[in-house]
Amino acid sequence: MMSDQQIIEGCAKHERKAQQLLYDKYSRFLLGVCLRYATDRSEAEDILQESFLKIFFNIKDFSGTGSFIGWLRKVAVNTAITHYHKNLKFRYHIEIEEFVSVETGTLSFEEDFFTSDELFRVLNELPPGYRMVFNLYAVEGYKHKEIAEMLGIDTNTSKSQYSRAKAAIREKLDRLRTIKRTYSAGTDDKRI
Repeated sequence: MMSDQQIIEGCAKHERKAQQLLYDKYSRFLLGVCLRYATDRSEAEDILQESFLKIFFNIKDFSGTGSFIGWLRKVAVNTAITHYHKNLKFRYHIEIEEFVSVETGTLSFEEDFFTSDELFRVLNELPPGYRMVFNLYAVEGYKHKEIAEMLGIDTNTSKSQYSRAKAAIREKLDRLRTIKRTYSAGTDDKRI
C-alpha cells in the first residue's frame, strides 16, 4: 500500500496506478462534499470528475504543508462553485425578496431525530444560492466576506442568504418533525 506522499509523487508524474489509488482512497469523501453543492447525485458526480481532473493536473502545486485531505476538499468546493457559476443561467432562480423568512420559534432539534437522508433532502430543497452560501459558511467555515468574493455577490447578500437559508431549514425541519410526530402518534394509537 502506498502512502499519501507516494501517491502524490506518483500523481505528479501522471502515473495511472497512483491516480487510481488516489481516486479509490478519496472519491467517496469528495463525493460527499460535492453532494452538498449539487442538486442531485448525477450533478455531484460531474463535479467530482471535474475535481479529480483539477487534482491530477494541479497536484504538483500541493505544498505539503497543511492537510492533504483539506487541500482535496478545497479543490472540490472551488470546483462546485465554478460549476454553480457556469450553470447559474440555466437554473430556476428565486429572487431573494420572494422568499419570506419565517422564524419558527423552535429553540433546537434533537440531534438524532432526523436521519442524514432527511437532512440532505432538506438542504437540497433550498434554492441554489441559499444552499451554496449555507454550505460555504456553516459547513466549510468561510467568512461572509470570503463567500461574497467567491460568488461575486455583496457581503450583505451572503449574510441575508445565510439567514434565510437557516430560516427555511428550520421551517422545513419543523414541518418534518410535525409529520413524524403525527405518524408516530398514529402508530402508537394503533398499538393500544
